[in-house]
Amino acid sequence: MFAGFDFDVIGRSWAYLFQVGMLFTLELTVFAMLGGVVLGTLLALGRLSSIRALSLLAAGYVNLMRAVPLVLVIFWFYFLVPYIGAWIIGSPEPVKVGAFWSALITFILFQAAYYCEIMRGGIQSVARGQMLAAQALGMGYWQVMGHVILPQAFRNMLPVLLTQTIVLFQDVSLVYVLSVADFVGAASKVAQRDGRLVEMYLFVAVVYFVACSALSWLVRRLQRKVAIIR
Repeated sequence: MFAGFDFDVIGRSWAYLFQVGMLFTLELTVFAMLGGVVLGTLLALGRLSSIRALSLLAAGYVNLMRAVPLVLVIFWFYFLVPYIGAWIIGSPEPVKVGAFWSALITFILFQAAYYCEIMRGGIQSVARGQMLAAQALGMGYWQVMGHVILPQAFRNMLPVLLTQTIVLFQDVSLVYVLSVADFVGAASKVAQRDGRLVEMYLFVAVVYFVACSALSWLVRRLQRKVAIIR
């Protein structure tokens, strides 16, 4: 079955695949995760706000992002962000954003909708009595959130947040449609150059399987430890 396979192409290309492709994928994943968690937390607070207009606005944003395919959002922002940037600064020409920043903005805005729902569940999992007790001590809303509610919510939701980050790690491969040299894009370039599509895409699948399986195992271990602490 594998008699005609040229696995040497992997040995010749692994340094490029990991030093260029995987590095890009990891950078985009980490920055998108950090930005998505911050924006998602703000959206979660907006959804839980007693101000109805703010709550409806946050809910509308979350529902919109969750109802649109990610690849479509990638195309939207890749083509629209330069014009939006030009409109903001008043430039007559589209701003040169670049594929990385365009993809980063896209993933932050898209993943924030999912992190928002995770954080909203985490905030609601904290007993309401703790907020009332903190307010009784004279703490303001942001003090209560920053020192009492959010730390517990992050701890409760950490395994779910990390699971969503694994999904984000997989979704980053979609930037391939922008001809960006992420891990999949780098493998595609090698495959097209050497005419070895099967070998390269099989190697990519194995790497993703091993990486995501290992990360999922770590998340399960973390989940058991958090459950014991609670």
